[in-house]
Amino acid sequence: MQIEQSGTSADRVKVLVDLKKAGLFRQRKTLESAQSARVSLNGKTVLNFCSNDYLGLANDPRIVKSFQQAAEKYGVGSGASSLVCGRSTAHAELEEQVAALTGRDRALVFSSGYLANLAIVSALVAGRHDIIFQDKLNHASMLDAAILSQAKSVRYPHGDIEALKRALARTGFGNKLVLTDAVFSMDGDIAPLAELAAASAEQQACLVVDDAHGFGVLGDTGAGVLESLELKQSDVPVLMATFGKAAGCAGAFVAGAEDTIELLVQKARPYMYSTALAPALAVAASRSLRLLETETWRREHLSGLVERFQKGARQAGLPLQAAPSAIQPLIVGAADRAVAISEALLSAGILITAIRPPTVPKHSSRLRITFSAGHTEQDVDLLLDALVVCCHEQLPGAAGHD
Repeated sequence: MQIEQSGTSADRVKVLVDLKKAGLFRQRKTLESAQSARVSLNGKTVLNFCSNDYLGLANDPRIVKSFQQAAEKYGVGSGASSLVCGRSTAHAELEEQVAALTGRDRALVFSSGYLANLAIVSALVAGRHDIIFQDKLNHASMLDAAILSQAKSVRYPHGDIEALKRALARTGFGNKLVLTDAVFSMDGDIAPLAELAAASAEQQACLVVDDAHGFGVLGDTGAGVLESLELKQSDVPVLMATFGKAAGCAGAFVAGAEDTIELLVQKARPYMYSTALAPALAVAASRSLRLLETETWRREHLSGLVERFQKGARQAGLPLQAAPSAIQPLIVGAADRAVAISEALLSAGILITAIRPPTVPKHSSRLRITFSAGHTEQDVDLLLDALVVCCHEQLPGAAGHD
């Protein structure tokens, strides 16, 4: 169903009505507790299987204490953009820490991953004479960044290296930028990064990787997908990741060569014109990075939970699109069915939000199930039992024990 946008009040009301009819109207849930594997919602404690707090660090008391102590020292707000007077020693130390962890010359901290991606594109392309190539399933921040840049944009089929190679070879533009998620946020699969790096290098294109959902989760030290694949700065010139997912805090970073990062400082409008990340959050993120590096059991436990869930889902006949990450999408198809299953699960004490278009393609509405190191094996078993019942009610024949 096509939802038209318009300017008058009556037209806006019609858009809202059409969204409801199409099963695409979104309603926010308000948590009454800290982010965790179990949260309080409407006075009831429920199992949380839709958070990006992959390592269970969002409410870790050591990080909370670091934040509190930093707030006593730095206050709450940063007061200005980093180029005015908003940058503190907390930001500088975090940037040095990120650069060391990711094996890059230098890093730059942003208030969000969305702003970081806008900054990368705004600094590295100059407009209509440049061209951006990106995977069709990239995060909205990269898609929006390409639109705002006014550069020519080419979107290649998901993970299709040959299609990208053909597109790169037939263009005669100036700067070429290749953008991709590392772990795709709705499917949980991993981009063919080694092949993307080789194709980009061959055509002198700059490869930009958004590792928001791999950073902290993958790699021996938690440095992300690039570490797990042994890809260096020379292979992937620009890396972006966030502190708001596995690191359990807020904010984001861009890491790369010295000249690349300095160019962002000088030209990236989201960096120049946004108030800097609160210094206390930078301190909290720094503490979190030290924990995710050293507490490797979190990644090991998380991996075990995902394997247990995948095995149980296969045995139960659930329509799972298994992925090598903490993101496990259960494809439902119709938006109204996804909502119905989500509501049934909530009644059973399990929180999983229904994901619908335009976040995912038409007819691929889903339950985006995510796991945390804060979950237990018993939590996974409870989830599987609830999914079998709820999916059987809404998708006859799709789920049932062998």
